[in-house]
Amino acid sequence: MNPTVQLLEPEVRELVEQRRFGELRSALDDLAPADAADLIVDAAARPAAEGGELAVTVFRLLRRAAAAETLAYLEPDLQQSLIEALGDDRASRALEDMGPDDRAALLDELPSEVSTRLINRLSTENQRITRHILGYPEDAVGRMMTPDYVRVRPDWTVARSLEHIRRYGRDAETVNFVFVIDSEGVLIDDLHIRALLLADPDRTIESLMDNAFLALHTTDDREEAVHAMARYDRTAMPVIDSLGHLVGIVTIDDVTDVAEEEFTEDVHKLGGLEALDAPYMSTRLALMLKKRGGWLAALFITQVLTIGVMSAFGEQLERVIILAMFIPLIISSGGNTGTQAASLLVRALALHEVEPKDWWQIAKREVVIGLCLGAALGVLGLGVVLAIDAVGIATSEQAAPVAAAVAIAIVAIVIWGTTTGSMLPLALERLGLDPATSSSPLVATLMDVSGLVIYFSVATVVLNI
Repeated sequence: MNPTVQLLEPEVRELVEQRRFGELRSALDDLAPADAADLIVDAAARPAAEGGELAVTVFRLLRRAAAAETLAYLEPDLQQSLIEALGDDRASRALEDMGPDDRAALLDELPSEVSTRLINRLSTENQRITRHILGYPEDAVGRMMTPDYVRVRPDWTVARSLEHIRRYGRDAETVNFVFVIDSEGVLIDDLHIRALLLADPDRTIESLMDNAFLALHTTDDREEAVHAMARYDRTAMPVIDSLGHLVGIVTIDDVTDVAEEEFTEDVHKLGGLEALDAPYMSTRLALMLKKRGGWLAALFITQVLTIGVMSAFGEQLERVIILAMFIPLIISSGGNTGTQAASLLVRALALHEVEPKDWWQIAKREVVIGLCLGAALGVLGLGVVLAIDAVGIATSEQAAPVAAAVAIAIVAIVIWGTTTGSMLPLALERLGLDPATSSSPLVATLMDVSGLVIYFSVATVVLNI
């Protein structure tokens, strides 16, 4: 939480308890919407009755415009509880003041009967805009766009355009970019505001145009907006329909939220669990167990395969029991290198640094990396086995051959780990699945099983057992 909010929170609580609402409102007026949202989250985290009442009280005392902005910073569960506590009249007024994209996102999270009731209480224009945005697929750019932007015509002068911006720009999401449309509403160019501010007032917009612009389509996946705005260093991008009509814009704040959600989802999947839909502390115990238990059960069952491998090589283990001592070295080498490779490739795919068609170049690169890393770890493994024998921790008449078997197996397993860990995300991407599904625990489990097969196979040949 913001340090300012931490200092203010006891004062706010005291003002609430003493019902000094005038002073409380003045204190809240000094807070930015994001900080006010933190204050409400902290209040809601208190014991059920007290926390809910305090959070609602704080929210009710926010000025109307500030309340709308603050609401957009809150998580869906808390948004819903505040909407229900406010009642339809107060809730609809707050929704009216929200940006169209934020309003649509909030209504999308509410139960259908609640969202329908609130939409019907909006102004006619906001109803039309909201229903239009909600008509796009959930992960489409159309869901995150806003229709509040500044547009001009190519035959306008710079002076007329600036006057238009001064008149209507205050209601726009951003005026950093000005969008040029023709008489039918088709996007034909976009201009940075700097171009207008530095141009001669008598010049026409057409004279400033280069007819080269970047645009997203309403049906594009929202991740495309994240990549495009990062690649071209934009704070806003226009959104067009299938006919090229300008229907909205996407701004950097919307993209930042999506990027955070996508990154969080990838991190959760890499950790071997289903992505959480709410903050850690807000996720119910039952849902947390469901999200984590499924993967753990699947990985547990997969690990049963190691029992089969151990059983298949049981005779060799009985002859050279010391082999069992070095199983942890073997499976950790494969699991760690495989996890490293998978993590690197998942991130590279997310950033569009590589594509599935690059698999051959990636495979060659990872084999070389695996050989180098494996050789280093193999030498280390050789020394560990000989050192353990020398100090008497685990002695064997075949210490040198066992050390050689361990070293060779580690080299082979590390090469296999880097190759498998890098190819699995590429294969999932090619199949249209989320590469993050090749999570660290999954790769580690696969390497445990295959690593034991490689280890015992190498030991059987080297030790002639």
